[in-house]
Amino acid sequence: MKKQLAIMIIVFSTIGAYAQHDHKAHAASSREKGTASFKDENLNTAYIHYLHLKDALVSSNAGEAKKAAGELQKSLASLSNGTKGAEEAEKISASSDIELQRASFSTLSNEMTTLVKASKLASGSLYIEYCPMANNNEGAFWLSNEKEIKNPYFGDMMLKCGSIKETLQ
Repeated sequence: MKKQLAIMIIVFSTIGAYAQHDHKAHAASSREKGTASFKDENLNTAYIHYLHLKDALVSSNAGEAKKAAGELQKSLASLSNGTKGAEEAEKISASSDIELQRASFSTLSNEMTTLVKASKLASGSLYIEYCPMANNNEGAFWLSNEKEIKNPYFGDMMLKCGSIKETLQ
């Protein structure tokens, strides 16, 4: 009985800590890891959620992509120029189909690129990466905080397909 009670306390403590997730602390932690940071704190938060979404698509995890896109949608909605991106994030969060999520991610990435280029980096570097085979060989861009190519459009099937097209500093 004592063992079950102890397990329940640990579980509820973990759930409580997760529910009180601090986005600003997460953004600060990400900045320490070399992630690009922006002078606009709202854009910082959106960018962190965008990276979470990208990583979920790289791992072909539709459930995690759905969750990350929901958070990104909220973040983008708080930006005066984030409406189009918020709409695309909402499409991703409404779908459990990884291919549909990836199709919307292309448009979302274009919107995020516009937002980050219009803003000022406070620190770090940001990479605009490109896969020529995405979108039925029409090609697609995405943002990354690392030089290593990890393709969100194909995941493990073509993880290294792509190249860096631009570096923002």
